[in-house]
Amino acid sequence: MRFIFFCFAFFSSIQFVLSQGLPVAFPVFEEFLRRKQLLGEGGKSYSFLLRSGMQDESVYEATTYLEGKIPDLEIGILPMLTSIRGTTNRPYGWGDYGMIPNPGLQTYFSGGGFASYKGFNLVLRPELVIAQNRGFETDLGSMSRFQIESRYLLWNIGDVPERFGNGIYARPWWGQSKLTYQYGAFEVGVSTQNNWWGPGQWNSLTFSNNAQGFPHVTVNSIRPAKTFLGNFEGQLILGRLLNSGFAPSQNQELNTRYFLPFNGDWRYLNAITISWSPRWVDGLFLGFSRTHHQYNAMRGNSFYDWLPIFEGFQKKNFFRNGNSVEYDANGRSQQFTIFGRYVIPKTKSEIYFEYGRRDHAFNWRDFALSPEHARAYILGFNQLIKVSDGNNHLQIRGEMTHQQESINRYIRNGGISGGFTWHTHGTARGFVNRGQPLGVGIGTGSNVQTLELALVDGVNKKGILFERLAYNEDFYYKALLQFTDRKPWIDYSVGFLYDKQFGSLLLSSKLQVIHARNYQWQLDPQSTPEFPRGRNLTSVLAQVSAVYFWNGGIRRVRE
Repeated sequence: MRFIFFCFAFFSSIQFVLSQGLPVAFPVFEEFLRRKQLLGEGGKSYSFLLRSGMQDESVYEATTYLEGKIPDLEIGILPMLTSIRGTTNRPYGWGDYGMIPNPGLQTYFSGGGFASYKGFNLVLRPELVIAQNRGFETDLGSMSRFQIESRYLLWNIGDVPERFGNGIYARPWWGQSKLTYQYGAFEVGVSTQNNWWGPGQWNSLTFSNNAQGFPHVTVNSIRPAKTFLGNFEGQLILGRLLNSGFAPSQNQELNTRYFLPFNGDWRYLNAITISWSPRWVDGLFLGFSRTHHQYNAMRGNSFYDWLPIFEGFQKKNFFRNGNSVEYDANGRSQQFTIFGRYVIPKTKSEIYFEYGRRDHAFNWRDFALSPEHARAYILGFNQLIKVSDGNNHLQIRGEMTHQQESINRYIRNGGISGGFTWHTHGTARGFVNRGQPLGVGIGTGSNVQTLELALVDGVNKKGILFERLAYNEDFYYKALLQFTDRKPWIDYSVGFLYDKQFGSLLLSSKLQVIHARNYQWQLDPQSTPEFPRGRNLTSVLAQVSAVYFWNGGIRRVRE
């Protein structure tokens, strides 16, 4: 731990040139920056493992006022973002700054400005989500009592409601705002911005832009810091997470019988991430993250209660008289991930991984013998192929995210139904904010594989996306549905992508057709015991995002 504190202190002595950045996973531009790095045209020191640390890698010219008129004071206006999404029949989609998973129309709006003065930085970028929030069909009432109880078991150790109340959903929020003091390679302050930790392009095991941002105190790097060992980036967070306040099912009768009310007001979060790019291997980036969260009413006031990320990793350290009841009484949940990314500009390609565990190993032997316990992982790649004399490239990128419990659940949990799943916990409930997971947004215990092929030229793109989503596999096996006529619920989809810049206006669009096989694990009305057949459902997702740049410029990426 002394090494971590040494790194934080050392980085703060390194100077940098300040400029304003974009929120994490900002439409089009983060993908554009990633491509520029693969092409060797700039930003090669950025790991893309800590997106909130990319503030001086902006690709647009902010409109500024009073620049030069008052010494050291700069005031400006930031790009405006509006997203409109419509889905038919059932929810689909994730990674959208707190837009909710529901059928119908919804819109997201974000815009604002910034001011900086002698190291002090204020960004006001509030956001607003308005959703039609229509109800949709489920088949929970036709299941057996055991199957319903299995469904509620996962709902009661998380917070992912099917529907966010009745009627129109509207939530204004501070959004991508912050007030910080910046010195050297670091900043410290308060923020409600989203963070993204890890190399994933569509998902992250820890933090992404899937849920609404939460208020937190942050100490983080604002650019890679160069040392004799290589470049480092990092962030330390103390945050406040809120429950959704909604019951999980649209069936109120079942909620009354099976739903366990939230056992606290808000949850305290402590998290850390550090990434390292060794100076001896160009393009290699390695890192780790660790999070702890619990209901604040159950938190003490010792050093390890405020900063549990510095606790030991072995569960045996918390056992007394042969059990850990005293430690478990604080209701604390942890997640730990390691990740890496390797960029090869010569071949215009990258590969990456992220591996995480949500439960302490008893000791290092337990970890070595059973690394698959309580794990989730992400694997992905990106490849550019030049197709003309200009800047046109064929972009081929893909990613798989796996959350489903491993096969060792049969042994470790004393039965065939398994235990908890990623982003869940028996006491601290889900790793969520306001009813949406902070990291993976595809659904509890779900797996997804995504492949995209596109022609790209700068920020412009024409492409096609293929996706396979196996929904809530952990519930399927927990409820023993494999011994019934009900088959796994699998979504197959194809999407058409089109991004285009028109002067100061940038449009990003997607039209996706989703075919759900065995939707909600339902049986077709014409299904028979001799010839069981699941019910299928086809739906459509259409989304358009518009970014308006007040100054109309996109500047060249700087190293």
